[in-house]
Amino acid sequence: MPAQAPLSLSARWTERPGVKFLGNLSLRLISPLLLLLLWELASRSGLLPARIIAAPSTIGDTLWQMLGSGELGGHLWVSLKRALSGLAIGVSLGTLLALLAGLSRRGEIAIDSPMQMLRTLPFLAIVPLFILWFGVGETPKIALIALGTTFPIYLTLFSGIRSLDPKLLEAATLLGLRRWELIVHVILPGALPAFFVGLRYAFGISWLGLVVVEQINASAGIGYLVNDARDFMRTDVIVICLLVYSVLGLGIDGLVRGLERCALAWRPTFIRN
Repeated sequence: MPAQAPLSLSARWTERPGVKFLGNLSLRLISPLLLLLLWELASRSGLLPARIIAAPSTIGDTLWQMLGSGELGGHLWVSLKRALSGLAIGVSLGTLLALLAGLSRRGEIAIDSPMQMLRTLPFLAIVPLFILWFGVGETPKIALIALGTTFPIYLTLFSGIRSLDPKLLEAATLLGLRRWELIVHVILPGALPAFFVGLRYAFGISWLGLVVVEQINASAGIGYLVNDARDFMRTDVIVICLLVYSVLGLGIDGLVRGLERCALAWRPTFIRN
């Protein structure tokens, strides 16, 4: 067979992993940048009025001003405190209920039926009842987020506990593990993947609930900014708030994935790349 001709210097350069990645990234950015350009041109020509949606340049200017004045950071901090407080309560409560129901037949009888009934209720429809119970302060806002995030944790963790391989439990029993050792060393580690799935769902629901609860007599928060911008037809501020929600959601999901990768490093089938 004839020997292959050596690659040229430019060809060897383009075959490097870093250069290849940057090239692919540049190709992927072409269509979004083209859409932004068309959006800007349509706004400047009057085809897309500001009352429908602001131009990208206007949105960028407004974002810079809100960051410089600290307005966006202050409202974001308020929203994060609400979301994380409700999420902490919901995850704790959902985990406790799932453990009680999943590890005990009596616990399942006592807990699972009420939980299945409650989870079918739209938690956003309970807003008027929570306002009557807790008023219009911070308590109903955090309580609604906690309620919404309890169910995905409960459902996924309960399913993870009950779907463990029976052969694994049988092997652990034959090795002489006592019940608490079986729970700590076999059942809980085996249910961790399901727990992380529920945690990712819970994060998403916490952001969804945050949008709604911040419409309840709120004076700060990203949801408050959206309502205030709607009243004054500030589409640029609305788009900025939506971008904040999406970026934060993506960042938090990445954080959960990182925690999952660390916690499940012992799994032989866990993909590390």
